[in-house]
Amino acid sequence: MSSEQPYTRRVTLAITGASGVQYGLRLLQCLVEQEAQVLLMVSKAAQVVIATETDLKLPGAPDAMEAFLLEHFAAAPDQIKVYGREQWMAPVASGSGAPSAMVVCPCSTGTLSAIACGASNNLIERAADVALKERRQLLLVPREAPYSEVHLEHMLKLTRMGAVIVPASPGFYQRPKTVEDMVDFIVARLLSQLGFEQALLPRWGESML
Repeated sequence: MSSEQPYTRRVTLAITGASGVQYGLRLLQCLVEQEAQVLLMVSKAAQVVIATETDLKLPGAPDAMEAFLLEHFAAAPDQIKVYGREQWMAPVASGSGAPSAMVVCPCSTGTLSAIACGASNNLIERAADVALKERRQLLLVPREAPYSEVHLEHMLKLTRMGAVIVPASPGFYQRPKTVEDMVDFIVARLLSQLGFEQALLPRWGESML
């Protein structure tokens, strides 16, 4: 895609330190393929998990991470914008600049707690707080088992605030053959929630063959 072409959408994506970073990375790839611009934040804990669960050697500094991801996903020059944890002048830190939708994928239970309490101690938490206060779309993808009462209380509280909880719990009616198929199940649901067309997962009732 030419960098001069308008993007279909702008989406805020945060990847935090829960297991399952594959969901977030695959969503990032799909959003790029959908010609959306992604405003990305990756927590320090998520960087540790990425190094543990994948073969990616992701640079730590935002500028270097941005350059790496642009090349890795063959994105347009400004299609992925990476922001650091205290980069308070980022568009996502204000209701006047933030995109209309945000996804935290995966969402650690620590991040879930901070968002539910309005902590805003870093840019990820502040961006989610902005989404809630502006009544914008906020999708949270927890990946934990089992859930404690605290986790469930925070999810209920956030649901009542308007967030949508999308647990990383893939279904099996599409008969997945690989781990990638199971990741795509969740990513497909997220894309549908965001209003993007997707071909990763057949809709219920459509042919599974």
